[in-house]
Amino acid sequence: MNETPRGLRAYIAILGRRNAGKSTFLNALSGQKVSIVSSQPGTTTDPVEKNMELAPVGPVVLVDTAGMDDTGSLGEMRVARSMDIVKRSDVCVIVCARDEWTGCENDIARILDEKKIPYIILRNQNDALGKTPMKKADIWRNEHSIGQNIPIIDADITHRIDKSELAWLLQQILHGDKQSPSALANDLLPAGGLAILVVPLDSGAPKGRLILPQVQTVRDILDGNKFSLITTEKQYSKVFGKLASPPDLVICDSQVVDLVAAQTPPGVPLTTFSILMARLKGDLKKMALGARALKTLRPGDSVLVQEACSHHPQEDDIGRTKIPRLLQKVAGGKLDIEWSAGKELVNYNKDFKVIVHCGACVITNTQMLARISEAARKNIPITNYGMAISFARGILERVLSPFPEALRAFRGE
Repeated sequence: MNETPRGLRAYIAILGRRNAGKSTFLNALSGQKVSIVSSQPGTTTDPVEKNMELAPVGPVVLVDTAGMDDTGSLGEMRVARSMDIVKRSDVCVIVCARDEWTGCENDIARILDEKKIPYIILRNQNDALGKTPMKKADIWRNEHSIGQNIPIIDADITHRIDKSELAWLLQQILHGDKQSPSALANDLLPAGGLAILVVPLDSGAPKGRLILPQVQTVRDILDGNKFSLITTEKQYSKVFGKLASPPDLVICDSQVVDLVAAQTPPGVPLTTFSILMARLKGDLKKMALGARALKTLRPGDSVLVQEACSHHPQEDDIGRTKIPRLLQKVAGGKLDIEWSAGKELVNYNKDFKVIVHCGACVITNTQMLARISEAARKNIPITNYGMAISFARGILERVLSPFPEALRAFRGE
């Protein structure tokens, strides 16, 4: 609970051939023996993840992967797992020997170019035996028919590594000159503004704490030097009435949005945690456009309900019970509903009428955008839980009103 959630960490995948030094590099960068290192090819079989703070980048997840040149039936499975990590990565590091750029590395680079995933090449000066520290990056200028100008660093990862140059490059790739991620809610508030957060404490709420999007919203508002007031839906009306002036924004859980909307004057901006997460983690306009597809649902249509995390479904679970019940009410009959859970990118092979995704609090912006792009490639509209609930209850336009572009997309304007 004290660490930055993985959904807010940059994913950095370490790629290369077997025995290129990927695990050694991970251990050197993290300063810990995270991955097993051996001269035996194929030592790393499954991705190994390590959370760490890398200044000035901030919180990251380093991911060691199996060799991309692995062979045999098991090797093909390991390469496929590595490719799953590539699809979820914000940036990659290709590790190779100083003078050994082979067809394997070239294939990795081409894949990253095709997927528009930025990367750095780290050439291991394993013959330097500690005599040469990490060198300032040069630019790999299309030397191997690679489509980008790619930073290349020489380093002796076995004996000595200077993190500063690599970290600076990663910072530029991930954030440019920005030092913090995009705002969640504080940019919707004026200086000194107040937001009321309406948080239900039902059976789905974790004991003794709030759920992740609620905590993130509170922290974001505090980071913006603004104010938040937290209450339950049962106390909301009383709290609202005690204010000397209306709040600048009301944010509520989607499951009580109809109740909160009924008690919030029309002139007070209202939205939901789920819609804020759609803006932070995905593409709010495309999600709003996807919500339009809910208008066309008919009995028998196929719908995918997708979650980014895996959890044990509870009684009246939002994804397994509540969302399907609402969608079938909208459609006027039974729908063909399938479920998917997990961080891996799903191949949307079925002709779904719409995909309804969770709030994506446990995955990164890059990972959520990959899902949106995959859905667009298959011409499948995609929206999220919060928008689907608000649509089913007839108040989606109200909760999209703080975001005029998304509102116009939903209206088809």
